[in-house]
Amino acid sequence: MKIVLVGAVESTQIALNALCTSGHAPAMVVTLPPELAHRHSDFVDVAPLAQEYGCALHLTAKSDSAETIAAIRALDPDLVLVIGWSQLCGAEFRAVPKLGCIGFHPSDLPKLRGRAVLPWTILLRERVIGTSLFWLGEGADTGPIAAKARFEVDPETITVRELYDRHMEALADMLPPLMDRIASGDVPRVLQDEAGASLCALRRPEDGLIDWTTPAADIHRLIRAAGPPYPGAFTHAADGTKLVLTAVRHTPRAGYYIGLPGQVQDIDGRTFTVACGDGNCIDILDWQGAEAPPKLHSKLGKMTT
Repeated sequence: MKIVLVGAVESTQIALNALCTSGHAPAMVVTLPPELAHRHSDFVDVAPLAQEYGCALHLTAKSDSAETIAAIRALDPDLVLVIGWSQLCGAEFRAVPKLGCIGFHPSDLPKLRGRAVLPWTILLRERVIGTSLFWLGEGADTGPIAAKARFEVDPETITVRELYDRHMEALADMLPPLMDRIASGDVPRVLQDEAGASLCALRRPEDGLIDWTTPAADIHRLIRAAGPPYPGAFTHAADGTKLVLTAVRHTPRAGYYIGLPGQVQDIDGRTFTVACGDGNCIDILDWQGAEAPPKLHSKLGKMTT
């Protein structure tokens, strides 16, 4: 079975490695040129791995370009895998492979279609998580399901990095048996149930601004949901310095500190404790943007002008 892989991020590299080590090396890998790496916060240059496994390489800024479609068509592929690629693939692109195109989405489709799915998964306190391989169609994330996996997480402790890693493990496990199945002539296409569909909105970096008047559990959740590999939840010190908060825990001594929302209650080395809107506190274990913690009893919040 002749396969083309399209993508430019960590999931693309994981998919490529899983395919190659299971005997399904793509005939060609389509990816971004390095000068366009800024398009993805988790960009990975997959060219070295593609070349190591003897895959042809095609660099493109746009998958729907005439040049790219012609390059794929020249291979006469059976299947195109689009994994880690933010562009929608048009009808002409999707018509090239004999069987069609399969994409990857880190949710239990049709639930949580759309953008920023991993942060929304944590913010919505999802406990049973799905990850899907599906056939590309006209709409985003709407095509029939080719394969699916599910796993459970603790929504009150998991970070977005940990959730990302779980999805990558599932992807690596799902691809080889699906390729075996399709190569044998068994091509699964299970229609999505529109009654269970939901659509996630795009999240922007500014959506990570912390409102210290909200409950400690909500702030804790936002910090976990917005962290690496995403831009992060953030606040501002009294002098206007932007602090990106990357690791957090609930303060062990519940009810001990009494203060105003956003007020720094304690400093212990690099860890500092902040009061939240419900009277509870959180400990900030790690952050970026300053060498030292904010001053004791100072207020965190929006930058003053």
